Amino acid sequence: MPVIPIVSRVFILVLAATGSLVAPANPDWTEPFPPFHIAGNLYYVGSKGLANYLITTPQGNILINSDTEANVPMIEASIEKLGFKFKDTKILLISHAHWDHDAGSAMIKERTGATYMVMDADVSVVESGGKTDFAYGDTTVYRPAKVDRVLHDGDEVKLGGTVLVAHLTPGHTKGCTTWTMAVTDRGKTYDVVIVGSPNVNTGYKLVDNAAYPQIAEDYERMWRVLKSLPCDIFLGAHGSYFGLEEKYPLRNEGSANPFVDPRGYKQYIAQKEEDFRTELARQKLASH
Repeated sequence: MPVIPIVSRVFILVLAATGSLVAPANPDWTEPFPPFHIAGNLYYVGSKGLANYLITTPQGNILINSDTEANVPMIEASIEKLGFKFKDTKILLISHAHWDHDAGSAMIKERTGATYMVMDADVSVVESGGKTDFAYGDTTVYRPAKVDRVLHDGDEVKLGGTVLVAHLTPGHTKGCTTWTMAVTDRGKTYDVVIVGSPNVNTGYKLVDNAAYPQIAEDYERMWRVLKSLPCDIFLGAHGSYFGLEEKYPLRNEGSANPFVDPRGYKQYIAQKEEDFRTELARQKLASH
């Protein structure tokens, strides 16, 4: 077996018999987590580490993120446990084209017939099974999935009276997408923000990156967009972004919803921007 380099804290990659590099570095990626109602028609159906969201409508359901193929049966079980049908998934979306969020897409399409919608700058990555990824194209390979609708910044995804807006928040991937929607719960309407990813992975070149020349400028765009979004309910592509494990036990019908956390959203974005600026300054200094 060839030696596969460790390319980030997030990925430890091993070659599987299928020819796919699929082993997650973090055990919590495949550790089950109780599915639960967040607010309105929005539900959590992810694992402990990888976040998936089900949006239910009278005309079928929308699923955000497919994760790895190993996670698909868990996602299906979570949806069914909540009383919904996995086969009623009409639309499949992702936060960004990294295999821990999109490698299961081909399997979900096969099992549900869902229409797969992806931000334009990430389409080639998902359709090549990761081969065109600017950072992991040589080391991360998974089953390609055909994109049925190419999304652009500001596009709306509509189903059964629900509207999601796709915000291009690039940097982590070229087409990294932050999703927003409004939900009504207990007579109140809330702005939901599902953050794509603001992380600068270990090994990312922010300076003189031939594979992604505008990466630093794209991160700058992301900060502007994220800071402009009204946010009541703060969610993201990983549970760790928004304190899933800490907030989940605080759920209690009749009390304040712990996922309504506008202050936490602002603090998180501010911290991630500071981390980016620190890393950018370090790389600029090292390049001289």
